Amino acid sequence: MSIQFKYMQTIVVAALAITACSGNSDKAVSRPDNTTIAHESRNISALEFNADSAYSYVGRQVAMGPRIPGSDAHKECEQFISRFMLESGADTVSTQRGTMLAADGKRIPVANIFAQYNPVAEKRVLLIAHYDTRPWADADTDKLNHNKPVPGANDGASGVGVLLEIARQIGQKRPEIGVDFLFTDAEDMGVSGESGAEDSWCLGTQMWVAQMPYTAANRPAYGILLDMVGHRDAVFKREYVSDIFAPAVNNRVWAVAKASGFASRFADGQGGAVTDDHTFINRAGIPCIDIVDCVNPQTGSFPANWHTINDNMEHISVHTLKAVGQTVLNTITTEKK
Repeated sequence: MSIQFKYMQTIVVAALAITACSGNSDKAVSRPDNTTIAHESRNISALEFNADSAYSYVGRQVAMGPRIPGSDAHKECEQFISRFMLESGADTVSTQRGTMLAADGKRIPVANIFAQYNPVAEKRVLLIAHYDTRPWADADTDKLNHNKPVPGANDGASGVGVLLEIARQIGQKRPEIGVDFLFTDAEDMGVSGESGAEDSWCLGTQMWVAQMPYTAANRPAYGILLDMVGHRDAVFKREYVSDIFAPAVNNRVWAVAKASGFASRFADGQGGAVTDDHTFINRAGIPCIDIVDCVNPQTGSFPANWHTINDNMEHISVHTLKAVGQTVLNTITTEKK
């Protein structure tokens, strides 16, 4: 494919060139699309994903300001997520701290948040989203904005907001399996363009897999990464790398989405290749898929506000959050131990 994706690094598989993708509002909690959630949605598990709650969690993060590693807003967000997971009934919540070398040659602080429900369960699923935001709006059409930070409503806060609501739900009624949550840091510090090295992205995940808290015996059966899952126009196709490393997981999630009434959001067909947190988790031996908005119907790649100063709450939709959140919740709560 020649369309530009998040990390902009071209990879070649079987002679097919595919370009890879990654991804301060005062409108924090008011949502513009206050219409009824789509009528075709239906729940196939005992738990109902509350999209309004997820939307409020997205807005709360954005209201903190850009969550750039080392900033006060980043620290506030880290504390918010950790406290929320504890209050939602996670059995364990821990923070992995360290430093990583960023693309500009500077070492930055990194804090990954890891929480577990039913830690003794033999069968486990890992859910992932990054909570940091990009320091530079380098995809903005106005070059004067290229050194301004990205608000990160969709690219960062949306995935976290969905996971927080899932955590709240399973804290009230736990599934048969164990569920782990990983909120990764420093995902969005990479170099865009063809010169950007793959390992300049997902720094927190690279640190986490180097000290992964699993043995071969208790490793999760699979992982689901959420990235840019809140845009009002989002349509999700099966990400290429996910189909290579975890096709059975993709098959299950897309089947659950269809059974849940979200076939229009989880479209048939394959999307592009994505260098994202799941890239490094797959390499660590956990089959992992990426639900990511990188075949947006408006642009053919990422939403138009990706890596711009307009990645704000104006573009976040409860309908998209509902489709993704209910699908993932139905997937994990219908798993058998």
